Amino acid sequence: MMDIMRNTKPQTKHNARTAAKEASHERIVSVAARAIRRSGYDGTGVADIMKEAGLTHGAFYAHFESREAMLAEAATRACAESAAAVAGVVASVPPEKALASILRAYLSPQHLQQIESGCPLAALGSETVRQTPEVRRATTRHIKETIDLIARQSPDWGQPAAHERALVTIAAMVGTLLLARAVDEPALSRSLCEATMKYLAPA
Repeated sequence: MMDIMRNTKPQTKHNARTAAKEASHERIVSVAARAIRRSGYDGTGVADIMKEAGLTHGAFYAHFESREAMLAEAATRACAESAAAVAGVVASVPPEKALASILRAYLSPQHLQQIESGCPLAALGSETVRQTPEVRRATTRHIKETIDLIARQSPDWGQPAAHERALVTIAAMVGTLLLARAVDEPALSRSLCEATMKYLAPA
């Protein structure tokens, strides 16, 4: 009995240290996932991320081998958050309304403004081609999963036509959001979103 009690404290301390490290890692990745969408890959520095996460710069290498490793994990997290948001929209409406609801949420004024918590494809698409294979792989995986999710909303899902429409839909969604954020005329920004809604999800 005494041996069991003596062995409990070191194990408890080990578990506490592990939990603390995991919590810190989670905080860094979460901050980085927002930062890459807000500032781009090149604009995201280790020192700034660690400061925003409330940790010292020196603690970084206890979690990642390199800045590139952090960016890859941040890209994966940003994609996962975006996928969860779209899946949430689909789950909240009847199947026949899912595509229109996805488009309305994606091209909404709210999403237009929420760059750091929104779609990483629109925020980072033009930069991704110059990133590491790990970042590009995470992005490719997310694009393929989103195409499949959109295709599943078609009555003829499983047919080539449904897949092709999904390809066009995601390309139009991302391109529209990118352009709507880029212009400095609110009226033009709204027109871009409305036109895409009109053609992809007519009332």
